[in-house]
Amino acid sequence: MSYFPIPHYDPQTLVRSITVDIDAPTDVVWRVLVDLERYPLWNPFCLSAVSTLRMGAPVEMLLADYARGEGTFTNTEYVCAIVPERLLSWELVATEESPYAARRDQVIEAVDANRCRYYSTDAFLGDHAHEIMNETGGWVKRAFDDTALALKQRSEQVFARQRNIKA
Repeated sequence: MSYFPIPHYDPQTLVRSITVDIDAPTDVVWRVLVDLERYPLWNPFCLSAVSTLRMGAPVEMLLADYARGEGTFTNTEYVCAIVPERLLSWELVATEESPYAARRDQVIEAVDANRCRYYSTDAFLGDHAHEIMNETGGWVKRAFDDTALALKQRSEQVFARQRNIKA
C-alpha cells in the first residue's frame, strides 16, 4: 500500500529509512511510536516530542543535530495522517518565513500476529525539494535508520516484558 497521496511529489526527493523486521505485533510497535513522553528513553534522533497527536496538531520536537554531529535543534511539524497500528505522519508546510515543505510517514506493516515491519520516509516537497534533498538527504537517512533500529529494539523489549508478565 502506498501512503503518498501527496500533490507534486517527486520520488527523487524522498528519503527512506532501512526497513526493519520487528519481533513484536503492530499494536506494541504503535504504542511505542505514539508514546512521545518516552522518546528520550529510546529515540536517538527525536530526543523529545510533545503533541496531542490529533489531526492538525503541532508536534514540537527536539532533534539531535546529525548535520553537525553534535548539539540539538527544535522543529515543529503538524500531524497530517493517522492510521492506528499502520501509519503516523506529520508535515512541515511551506510559509512565507520558510519556503521548505516536507512530509514524514512512519509505516508499520503486519507480517503475522507477532511480527511486523517498520520504515520511515521523508518526502521533500515544493520548489526547494531538490535543494533540501541535496543538503539534508544524507543525514536525514542516517537519523531515520538509527530511529528504525532503536524502535525495533524498544518494541521487542516492551513485547518481551509483556509476554513475561503474562507467563
